[in-house]
Amino acid sequence: MHQARTLARRKALQILYQSEITGLPIDEIIDRCLYVEEVGLICDFTRMLLSGTSSHIEEVDELIAQTSENWSLERMPLVDKSILRLATYEILYVDGVPYSVSINEAVELAKDFGGEDDSSRFVNGVLGRIADYLEETKVDSGADGESGTEETADE
Repeated sequence: MHQARTLARRKALQILYQSEITGLPIDEIIDRCLYVEEVGLICDFTRMLLSGTSSHIEEVDELIAQTSENWSLERMPLVDKSILRLATYEILYVDGVPYSVSINEAVELAKDFGGEDDSSRFVNGVLGRIADYLEETKVDSGADGESGTEETADE
């Protein structure tokens, strides 16, 4: 399952990035088959990451902006911003995925696709601060659990 989720995250990143570049809605990219890397269906986990990121983009962007020191969203390389958006959504809302897994997967995406030489360090730093912030918030509110409350990580 690990490899399937890794591939699902890669596909989600590529589709989200294509949406950002073309301005087309994610659903339209999927429906029109504008995304082609491997032949096959887009799995449920990929669709969930994409629809969730899209529907929670304001909250996700706000948290990224709060935790990305000296970087505005507008200044971030588009690939890095897309990676951060997907991983932040996963951290916030996907049950059953530890923060560390979401962060490590995002760092690997940044190594493979990142817009700058230090993209992986940047992504790791921002997501680490997000995880720390959420852990502090949980302690303050008395909540327990590792990740979000909206979706399950089942495929």
